Amino acid sequence: MKQTAVDWLFTQLWETPRDKFTWQSILKEAKEMEKKQIEDAHLTGASSLYFGTYKSENEYYKETYEEL
Repeated sequence: MKQTAVDWLFTQLWETPRDKFTWQSILKEAKEMEKKQIEDAHLTGASSLYFGTYKSENEYYKETYEEL
């Protein structure tokens, strides 16, 4: 199971002392993770349409980020 950028961000901020510069760095990394997740989702969606294995966005999210 993958971790969403939001879940990762929450964990990092929870475990890191309150420091403005450190938190800015963590936020930047979370935004990069989110961008990568969006790119991966787009590629997965495009390939599933091409190969005929389409899944709805809800199915994709549940399979990728939620425990079954």
